[in-house]
Amino acid sequence: MSSQEIPEEKHLPSEQGDAHHGGVAVADDPFADPGLPVHKPRIQDIDERAARRSERTVAFLFTLSMLATIGFIASYVIFPVDKIVYIFPIGKVSALNFSLGMTLGTALFCIGAGAVHWARTLMSDVEVAAERHEIAAPPEVKAQVLQDFADGARESGIGRRPLIRNTMLGALAMLPLSAVVIMRDLGPLPEDKLRKTIWAKGKLLINDNTDEPLRPEDVLVGSLTFARPEGLDEHQHDFQTQIAKAALMIVRIQPDDIKDKQELEWSHDGIVAYSKICTHVGCPISLYEQQTHHVLCPCHQSTFDLSDGARVIFGPAGHALPQLRIGVNDEGFLEALGDFEEPVGPAFWERG
Repeated sequence: MSSQEIPEEKHLPSEQGDAHHGGVAVADDPFADPGLPVHKPRIQDIDERAARRSERTVAFLFTLSMLATIGFIASYVIFPVDKIVYIFPIGKVSALNFSLGMTLGTALFCIGAGAVHWARTLMSDVEVAAERHEIAAPPEVKAQVLQDFADGARESGIGRRPLIRNTMLGALAMLPLSAVVIMRDLGPLPEDKLRKTIWAKGKLLINDNTDEPLRPEDVLVGSLTFARPEGLDEHQHDFQTQIAKAALMIVRIQPDDIKDKQELEWSHDGIVAYSKICTHVGCPISLYEQQTHHVLCPCHQSTFDLSDGARVIFGPAGHALPQLRIGVNDEGFLEALGDFEEPVGPAFWERG
């Protein structure tokens, strides 16, 4: 930069200012603390009737929140899931969804609005400035914080305004009930559905590939056949739910090769029926080794010995596959003699 571009120092105003030469006065400390504005009392601070009105307003909002929470819970009982209503200007909406949204939104809004109105009209609004300090506060600062908290609680009026306190506590106590109702509405209670299947005495074993009832002669030694209960059709709305528990695999083993006494008693002429659902995480078992009578789950390689009660011989599965007792009816078809004696699938449901 050339010397011509640099202004000469004599052309700059002095630090103290030069009134005779047009100088501008500069403050000694341009960053001085301007201080806090003068506190102006609110009408509630000087008029107890106005304070009472604000108190009633806050209590009304908290009470309205409680009523909205009750309305939220009542909506589950009053409105069926499939009821459609016309709401202007929204149009046709689900009566249940609309009522749930409006009541829960009102409950939350009224708690927030009540707290804001309480803070703006009744709690202390005196501004306090505090110097910054280190994170590790000294004991006197900790004592001051506790004292400030106690002062704030006292100035909030929560102790001497029981109407606000009680309605606020009531609104906050009732609001979680909405969450309880929502959790309950996640679906029907399982009850004992996970412990039972649709297998029952007299139900025929239907071949998954041919959709025909199975006869003993249809199951050859060394073969693996998949079956489902009679009356379960893939077009039914709950087919996937039912087949996930009732899927069956059938193998035929020479009776002399069956090591487990109960397995032999529950079989028919060496034909054994076991759940197809792995007891690890519920994957369908589909791999069969006919020389060893082992079946393998393709997901995590759990291996079961079908000649020895389907016990686990390898992998993370927790327990043996449940066996279904089978027999032959008067027409020569394979049938179930009851349901599984234990829950199918992961061991969690049996131990839970």
